[in-house]
Amino acid sequence: MIHSSLRTVEWKDNSVVMIDQTKLPNELIYVTYTDYQDVAVAIRDLIVRGAPAIGVSGAFGLALAALQSTANTKESLLEDLEKARKVLHETRPTAINLAWGLEKIMNVARSANDVSDLKESVVTEAKKMAEEDIAINMRMGKHGSQLFDDNDTIMTHCNAGALATVAYGTALGVIRATKDSGKKIKVIATETRPVMQGSRLTAFELKHDGIDVSLIPDTAVGYSMANKLVSKVIVGADRILRTGHVYNKIGTYQVALIARQHNIPFYVAAPLSTFDLKSRPEDVIIEQRKASEVTGVAGKKTAPDDITVINPAFDMTPPELITGIITEVGVAKPPFETSIKKLFESQL
Repeated sequence: MIHSSLRTVEWKDNSVVMIDQTKLPNELIYVTYTDYQDVAVAIRDLIVRGAPAIGVSGAFGLALAALQSTANTKESLLEDLEKARKVLHETRPTAINLAWGLEKIMNVARSANDVSDLKESVVTEAKKMAEEDIAINMRMGKHGSQLFDDNDTIMTHCNAGALATVAYGTALGVIRATKDSGKKIKVIATETRPVMQGSRLTAFELKHDGIDVSLIPDTAVGYSMANKLVSKVIVGADRILRTGHVYNKIGTYQVALIARQHNIPFYVAAPLSTFDLKSRPEDVIIEQRKASEVTGVAGKKTAPDDITVINPAFDMTPPELITGIITEVGVAKPPFETSIKKLFESQL
């Protein structure tokens, strides 16, 4: 079984250890944090990224906050945790997994008996969430692998692999599971400007695991599909609404539109923790990132000074462009409002 040997984030000796993804693919460097404020900076600055990975990183950040606190009553420790929760949550507003991870830890903290019980149970829960993330991705991979055929060439956008999760991956987890099942597959990865998660991370990760991958510029998606180089598309997600609207890395919407034009199935892979069953499309805040990501590459200027820049981190793909949404409990198909509801009911 291809279980990527890359472990994105883990808990070791009461500290959080993560791969610094800003250094990839040139160097594989691990960083260690003992302060939740540093974990918040790591999430904001994309040292760790990908919805499931930042959900678990947020949980680990709160566990650090619990250990850092000098509070001697449960009430004052909960106040310290609430402050830390706010700091961690404000780092990336669009990905729902972060809020989910933080809330899960807060619930455990609230139900603890006393200070030492709270500290212990919060650390235990955060570690459990990391292990569950791997198991969930492997189950998702199994469901998803049935949708892909021998000799498929699968296009993916951004990085929804081991580096976006604790270890196995959502969209790339499906690709790994498809290869594990004995099918021959190839992958086309988009570079995913402006932060290049496709070329720096996806291409690195697939090559690292011996999966056949070709890299294309974002502008070659239409060319690749028109020239029949692509059989199917799979992407991850940072938030999915109950209506089937999918928020994912900027550029996903145009990949889906071009796939529809060429009758190419377009799949999304995400755990149930990525679903937001409450919000409507107009409620979702799209994170806007700094201009320097667009005006230069690796510190080298590629645009005139003082140019206005629009740099959204995510876009929304409407449900009518999506063939299916792969989760750890099965695949939702259109109409999504009904099928997503059924997936959640199966968990009750």
